[in-house]
Amino acid sequence: MLSVVLSGVESVGKTRLAARLAERFGGVWVPEFGRAYTEALDRPLTLCDHYAIAAGHRQRAEDAKAANPPILVEDTDIVMTTAWATMLFGHRDPTLAAIPSAADLHLLLLPDVPFVPDPVRMFADPDTRARFHALIEAEFDARGIGPMRIGGGFAAREAAAIAAIAARL
Repeated sequence: MLSVVLSGVESVGKTRLAARLAERFGGVWVPEFGRAYTEALDRPLTLCDHYAIAAGHRQRAEDAKAANPPILVEDTDIVMTTAWATMLFGHRDPTLAAIPSAADLHLLLLPDVPFVPDPVRMFADPDTRARFHALIEAEFDARGIGPMRIGGGFAAREAAAIAAIAARL
């Protein structure tokens, strides 16, 4: 089974692309746990919430793996959870940083598309998006993970992701 994770700042197409990739390759898509968790809150996120998000997402991924699909496509993983915590709290949390990513292939979607607002998204400002993207890149570097960077419009992103996955299958 090939495990693929999509990462990137808000509003770069991770959710849509993850679902389409899972469907195309006959696999399973694991939605972003942190989004559902955040939507249910009536208060600001805390660092402890990020621990719960990390655990909840990992459980969903493990449950999906139990079906033994040919491909597992995750909409974010611990890399993004750690980057989010760094962005929100100003430092890299050692507990989150110690949790390994189980992905075989990391696809990092670049912030070169327009931001589309919704009630949960926080970082619409171009400078803030760029800062968040830099933190994500730094998190990959700190973990020794070399993601495949994908940019351009949605069709170009999808084609590049399909090619990357096909090369690994």
